[in-house]
This record gives sequence, structure tokens and C-alpha cells, in this order.
Amino acid sequence: MGRSYIVEEAVGQYLLNFNNQEKAFISGLLIGQCSSQRDYVILATRTPPREEQNEDTRSSQLQLDDLDEEWITAHANQVSRMLPGGLLVLGIFIITTPDLGKDVQNALRRLVFAVEKSITKKRLWNLTEDDISDRVTLHVCSSTKKILCRTYDIRDPKSSPKPADWKYQNGLSTSWLSLDCTIHVNIHVPLSTTTASYSLEKNTKNGLARWAKQIEGGAYLINGQVKEEDCELLEGQKKSSRGNTQTTTQTFDVRVLTHLLLNSNHRSTATVQVCSGSVNLKGSVTCRAYIHSNKPKVKDAMQALKRDILNTVSDRCEILFEDLLMHETPGSKDSEKEFHALPHRIFVPIPGSSVMLCDYKFGDESTGEIQERFMELLDQHIGVDDLEIAEEINTASINSCMKREDIPDNTYDDQPKHLVKTTVALRIQQNIGVAIAAVVALLAAGFSFHYFSD
Repeated sequence: MGRSYIVEEAVGQYLLNFNNQEKAFISGLLIGQCSSQRDYVILATRTPPREEQNEDTRSSQLQLDDLDEEWITAHANQVSRMLPGGLLVLGIFIITTPDLGKDVQNALRRLVFAVEKSITKKRLWNLTEDDISDRVTLHVCSSTKKILCRTYDIRDPKSSPKPADWKYQNGLSTSWLSLDCTIHVNIHVPLSTTTASYSLEKNTKNGLARWAKQIEGGAYLINGQVKEEDCELLEGQKKSSRGNTQTTTQTFDVRVLTHLLLNSNHRSTATVQVCSGSVNLKGSVTCRAYIHSNKPKVKDAMQALKRDILNTVSDRCEILFEDLLMHETPGSKDSEKEFHALPHRIFVPIPGSSVMLCDYKFGDESTGEIQERFMELLDQHIGVDDLEIAEEINTASINSCMKREDIPDNTYDDQPKHLVKTTVALRIQQNIGVAIAAVVALLAAGFSFHYFSD
């Protein structure tokens, strides 16, 4: 028996509202959450048309071979940034005219593997053995409205399609659970001369991978308590009445503790590394994950939050690097020291749901630009009052032309307090000579923990 997909009724209505008179096919993404028993689909969004396509080009797209795989995967990458912990791109849908029905499964298979490969390439985490590796494909006939739902195991490129159940439910995500935490980040990434040929983005990602191990191996307090991983998250709490479709959110406050050593048997040695520079990430980030309310396990909730912590820091760095490439100023490469403010996070509710989507905003971006982005990428109309700003942004300070010997030890303590308190600041130090990274072994009876949250 195949997997079951429980789908928000609004998703079904969204798919039926498309008109295929102008195009022979319409593609898009299915967004939701996996669980061991069943998967949940709470949102669907069509692939936006490319701006450079003129009317003649659009009218010529009459075969599924004309599907723009590169554009669809780029859309999936952008959308994945806008998903908090617990949500992911579950699969692909295509709405076609009846005459294209024969070729649609080959196109869906090709797209579902391409999208998954593109999204996972930039993650700081990998799927575990316990993760559900099935991804869904949905074909909708524009004429008969008949649907065909199948899944593919994305761990196996040669996997055969399996049939799956597609069932609608009203108010599916009206009472999902929210897990919130604030992480204080202070990450130092030395830029080794041996990797000087790498891009700044790649070097930074390699450094973040080391930090990610700390987050993965940390301890998590839920509302001030340590809970067993296999326990139910709602254990000991009153169950809400069934059939209630009013939007309610139950929030859990999570504190993150990371131990200074990976294990007590780990032997550390001091190392000297010749570096051409370094990157420092410093500040506070707001993290949030959502999980279904159908007997969720503590381990699933914590995994969703851990992955949101890793995603939000990694995504902000990636967005900043993209912005620096697009708006590079003359002479900036000659600066020995630069300060840049990473984009801050905002949350936006899904209509009729307790789940919120997210986006990232630079200080000079207007609310209108955020609204346009949600409309283009997620086909969601967002009101100004819907925006929930999780963090404040401040102007970045840029210091240049400082020689290595002119930088005192307390330089960074003298930076404006608001720069490190309310935003994550990225410091890029170029050509600072030799940096020494030393790790000192701690001789203690037990583990030492360092608080990274409020």
C-alpha cells in the first residue's frame, strides 16, 4: 500500500481554479510536512512565468519537453528559503490538457528528482535513515479534473512510481504546534590560503558545517524541561476537541544548549593555519518550526527546529552573497575590513492556518517588495498588517584600510551594541596575514554547556 497524503481543501480548490486555455500545461510545487504515518499538504503554488518569455514563446510551449527544468528548480530553491522548520517542498504538480496525459509521468519523474537534488545541494544537513524519502507527483487533467498521485523514492534514482492516496480535509493546519527559540550566534570562519581559490560563499559554508555539528548535537529544553525523544510532545496536556476548525496556535518555548566538546573522549590539539582572511557571524536569530498535532514525537519536533536553525543562518549568508554580487561597489575588494548586515526575518500567516511562512528583508527593502515576492513565488496576497517582523535591522558599519598590527584585541567589543544585538552582522576581513585557530582540551568530570539562547 502506498503513502497517504492528507491535503488542505484550499489546495484542491487552488488546483481546480487554473485555466489551461492559454497554456497546454501548468506546473508548480506542493508544500507540506512528512510524518511516519502520513504526509500533509497545506499549500500549492504554481511556477511563475519567466519575464523574458514573450507571447510567441509561451504559445509555442505545447509539449512537456518544453518544461523549463532550470527555472522550476530555481523557483523551488527560492520557495524553500521561505519555509520555516518542519515544512518542505513535498513534490510537483502538473495540470495538463488531455492530449498531454501520456507524457506527463516522465516529465514529473524528471522534475521531482531535479528539484530535490537542487534543494539539498545547499543544505547544512542531510536526510537520516528515519526521514521519509518519498516525494509526491500529482497530475491533474484540466478537462476531466481527474487526478493521478504517485510517489518516488528520491534516495533511489531508479525507483519506480508507487500509487498514493490523495485525500482532502478541511482545516488541516488550523491547530498545528509552533516551536520558537532565539539563537545567539558567534561563528568564526577562518579563510585558509589552501582554499583561496574557493568562493567566499563556499568557504563560509565549510565553516558553517562545523558549527552545524554543535547544533545537531546540542541539548534542547522545551518550556524549561528536558523531554525524552520518544515521548509525545503533547504528553500530559489536554487534547483539543475534534472538529474544531478555528485557527489556534500552541507555542513551545525552546532553549538550546551546546556542549563545548563533542564527547568526553575527544582529544583536541592546537593547530596553526595560514589564512588570507576570516568571516565572523555575530548576533541573534529567531528560529521557528511547526509540527502537526496528530501525536507528534519530541524527536520530530526537535529535528524540525534544528533544521530551521541551520537553514536560517545558511540562507541569510547566501542571500547576502547574492546581494553583494549584484551591488558590488568599486574599491570594496581593497578594503581590509567590511561590515554587512544580514537580512532579518519576517513571518507571514497562511490564510486559514496556524502555520506561517517566512522571508528575509534587507533594511532598504520596502514592504511592497516583500508583498511582490510573496505574490510571485508563492501566489499569496499579503496585507501590510500580516507582516510579523521577528528581528530589527540596523545599518552595517564598514571599517577599511586597517593593518593587522593596528587592530587591538578589543576592536569588536567597541562596535555599536545594536549591530550585534538585534541583527546578525557579517564581518569580512581580507589579507590579515596569519590566523591561529587553537582548540584547548577541557579536563572536566562531565560535559560543559554553553547557552546559545535567551
